[in-house]
Amino acid sequence: MEHQNIKGEKVPSLGLGTYRLGGEACVEAVGRALSMGYRHIDTAQMYGNEAEVGRGMEASGVDRGEVFLTTKVWPSDYRRERVIRRTHESLQKLRTEYVDLLLMHWPGDGVPLAETLGAMRELQEEGGVRHIGVSNFSPSLTEEASGHVDVFCNQVEYHAYRGQDALLDQARKMDYLLVAYRPLSRGSVEDDPTLREIGEAHNKTAAHVALRWLVQQEKVSAIPKATGEDHLRANLDVFDFELSDEEMGRVSSLRG
Repeated sequence: MEHQNIKGEKVPSLGLGTYRLGGEACVEAVGRALSMGYRHIDTAQMYGNEAEVGRGMEASGVDRGEVFLTTKVWPSDYRRERVIRRTHESLQKLRTEYVDLLLMHWPGDGVPLAETLGAMRELQEEGGVRHIGVSNFSPSLTEEASGHVDVFCNQVEYHAYRGQDALLDQARKMDYLLVAYRPLSRGSVEDDPTLREIGEAHNKTAAHVALRWLVQQEKVSAIPKATGEDHLRANLDVFDFELSDEEMGRVSSLRG
């Protein structure tokens, strides 16, 4: 596993996304992923699966301190008292004393950033949250957020067909992590002729190339969703090869 260095902390470049995972399937996927070497798990209060994620982490037997765990607060809970209450509930469901990263899930409407991020900072000061970040924020909103907290992350949709050049440039300047969700563009990368051609040169699949393109970029990590053992293992097989500058450019050009 490779890592990204963010504000002096190492974060695994590849994690497990759990959106739309629930029930025993979620418990098993999290436990299986951790047993295979994943050390970065992403969930959210809105996903309704924090309890299952917590069970999976506990069942894996992996020491809590080895796992980078993220959850997110939904916009309807951006008032100070709700941020604090819902995050305390998250900690109980996740069976942990802290999360490594707490995010604002989307930009809010009607609640000042200062109030929401201030509540997150209170949670950080009491030890329930290690780092604070945002999700689906524009560069200007991220800059505004940085006036209230030390922004550790911005999680956005990012893949071979959707560029995030402005955010990537900002992430490198501000030293925050750009986490790519939907990194395989809902599976559509599998049929891309360019990705398949590059993959053949490395004895890899198109999906391997799409993920490698992301994690090979400075300050970027990816959180593909997977459940089955084969899929989970396949996503991990991106750290035994590198794309050349020319290949990286070819993937970048797919945005059209």
